[in-house]
Amino acid sequence: MSFLENINGPEDVKKLSIQELKVLSEEIREYMVSVVSQNGGHLAPNLGIVELTLALHYVFDSPRDKLIWDVGHQGYPHKIITGRREALKTLRKLNGISGFLKRTESEHDIFGAGHASTALSAALGIATARDLNREKYKVVAIVGDGALTGGMALEALNNIGQLKKELIIVLNDNEMSIAENVGAISNYLSMLVTSPKYHRLKEELWEFLEKLPSEFLSKRLRELAKKIKENLKSLAVPTILFEELGIEYAGPLNGHDLEQLIETFSRVNRVNGGPILLHVLTKKGKGYLPAEENPELFHGIGPFDKKTGKPIKTYDLPSYTSIFRKTIVDIGEMDKNVVAITAAMPLGTGLDLFKEKFPDRFFDVGIAEQHAVTFAAGLALKGLKPYVCIYSTFLQRSFDQLIHDVGIQKIPVKIVMDRGGVVGEDGATHNGVFDFSFLRIIPNYVVMAPKDEDELVDMLYTMLEYNDGPITVRYPKGSALGIPIKENPEIIPIGKWEKMYGEDSSDVVILATGSMVYPSLEAAKRLSNEGFNISLVNARFIKPLDLQMLTEIFNSNPKCIFTVEEGNLPGGFGSAVVEYAHFLRLHKMPKIINIGLPDVFIEQGSREEILKIYMLDEEGIHQSMKIYLQEIL
Repeated sequence: MSFLENINGPEDVKKLSIQELKVLSEEIREYMVSVVSQNGGHLAPNLGIVELTLALHYVFDSPRDKLIWDVGHQGYPHKIITGRREALKTLRKLNGISGFLKRTESEHDIFGAGHASTALSAALGIATARDLNREKYKVVAIVGDGALTGGMALEALNNIGQLKKELIIVLNDNEMSIAENVGAISNYLSMLVTSPKYHRLKEELWEFLEKLPSEFLSKRLRELAKKIKENLKSLAVPTILFEELGIEYAGPLNGHDLEQLIETFSRVNRVNGGPILLHVLTKKGKGYLPAEENPELFHGIGPFDKKTGKPIKTYDLPSYTSIFRKTIVDIGEMDKNVVAITAAMPLGTGLDLFKEKFPDRFFDVGIAEQHAVTFAAGLALKGLKPYVCIYSTFLQRSFDQLIHDVGIQKIPVKIVMDRGGVVGEDGATHNGVFDFSFLRIIPNYVVMAPKDEDELVDMLYTMLEYNDGPITVRYPKGSALGIPIKENPEIIPIGKWEKMYGEDSSDVVILATGSMVYPSLEAAKRLSNEGFNISLVNARFIKPLDLQMLTEIFNSNPKCIFTVEEGNLPGGFGSAVVEYAHFLRLHKMPKIINIGLPDVFIEQGSREEILKIYMLDEEGIHQSMKIYLQEIL
């Protein structure tokens, strides 16, 4: 008998015995492995949180009680339990369910989550609103220990301790975020786990007090007990961080022991008081051996063979990330002042080999992009050459630092943005479509986008030689184009574009950036064969623009200029071209048409599907331009 096929909501979980819940937990694991092996997804963290999720839904009453999950890497069991078992088969697919928590998807998804370290702030806001509205329900924030490497989570803990609202924090501690956790907080949690003396003495003290008749429990005796507890604490553990913040601490608990979890959650559910943190230990990847042995790989993985755990190769060409991976090591070998920084993603950003080769020059700061940028600024001030390697979507967290700590001071920080543009299956929270817009508005920045892997290598070396201020490069997810890489990289003159096709004076000029250059080139060739006088420029610098070439283009009096970018149009590269055209006060203004992504959050689907939908593949670009040209010319 399968228990899973009868789970259509949290109420079905509550009907099961502990033994039946144990069987259900294994069925959920098997089901997740089956789905993710076909669709890809975040497997290891979800395998580790199955019993914890079952215990939470067994004790608390979702959605009346508010379960708020940090990120979404731990949300698959929750989705299965809350009526989305069959829908999980569409995980991360076009028009399917999201790989993250999403409010429009279910009433049980209380707060949308794609990035880390947000649950504590949201939970405190909801708990405070509950009290102001004089309502009664529990608020539970489920937070991974990796989230505590993010400054926002620490800010929230500080505020939680100050407001002392009734709030339950479940700290899911698997010693991992995406990669192995780093930093003082991680070390501190390890100390708590390995200091059972304090927890044993604390429990024995309260067991003794509970046995005393109530008439003996005077206020004075309670105060004495509190002092004893504090003294025991100082003997066993130097500082209990959470309790010093005003948050009661309990644990650590075995996150795979359903009886213990249910008993503890039930006890906490009956208590009305201030904030309490339950420290739960889980194993990332539990129940599936390949994920247990390599949790970092299975944190986020594409389709794989379920029997062997080996990824299914979907393309033969190397990825842009792998090109960067090799190049940054070559650069590091050439210049001993080069250092590399990542925010909890050495494997995802391709810095794992640099870490191996130059451990003293590699820095993983945890999920702390703001700190990463300012940390890099400090390094650069003292003569080092920091490459800060962050996914485009995650760099958004450091916007203030990019302006205040780097841009204003013209500090030569080198920022490498992987996953620029459409990411695909991870959807709106992870698409890197805003970087052109938010970097372009900051003075003193250089913003580059390579047309292929050879130009990426050139740009990485160009960054090494550039010391007049911050410089950035962004490249897309997925495979490169198979373009041969020169043996000796070239240093590209800052702000110089590249003419790639057509005559200097054309009726139609295409200005394409980054990943859109080659699709636009093929579209240009097709349009040329159809009788249009057309040329194409590789606008590899989004900032600064090549004003000399752009002025020459405007002075050649083209009838139409197309800009093409894999980014959102408001404030993007195309906007910069329009702004400069107006600055020149041209006597005869050409028609300027911006092609890119619209002013919406782009939902999930494969990268190829999304580019096709928004007509940013070769066929779509050709059709869009042809329609416009037939109207204009």
